[in-house]
Amino acid sequence: MRKISAVIIAMFLATPLALADMPQMSIEQTVVKKKIAEDVSMDDAIASMKLRANMHNMKLVGHLPLSKQVESMGQKARRMEIFQFCDPLTAQRMVEANIHFAAYLPCRIALVEDKKGQGWLVMMNLDLMINGTTMSPELKTKAVKVRDVLNDIMQAGVDGDL
Repeated sequence: MRKISAVIIAMFLATPLALADMPQMSIEQTVVKKKIAEDVSMDDAIASMKLRANMHNMKLVGHLPLSKQVESMGQKARRMEIFQFCDPLTAQRMVEANIHFAAYLPCRIALVEDKKGQGWLVMMNLDLMINGTTMSPELKTKAVKVRDVLNDIMQAGVDGDL
């Protein structure tokens, strides 16, 4: 037991050193962020994203109305909702190829209201995952397609395309 504890402590202490060697990246570099057009309501943006996802056969597998949850806890909150989209067959293939891809599933697009009342759509920059790992050419093609579909879903929300 002492040996295991010593190993865990050594790993914990070494972690900051390993992280210090990693290239620095701002959080802004890890996401795609788009401003919803001035003439598009947040509700219209959501409707547009759902419709576009359906057109691409991308499943809406989850919806987290976080601001409503915060309000139910007695706090005031600006609008914040997370929409989870998935191409189940591609997701299955990616996880079969590498279990670590499961941490990126399902793909999320967040609708966030800023302090001025402006709506934004934000999602993880999938290029970092796609270009940062080794995958078969077939799987990479599928991952790129999912990225492109998600970008199209976001753009439909930004523009209010119904």
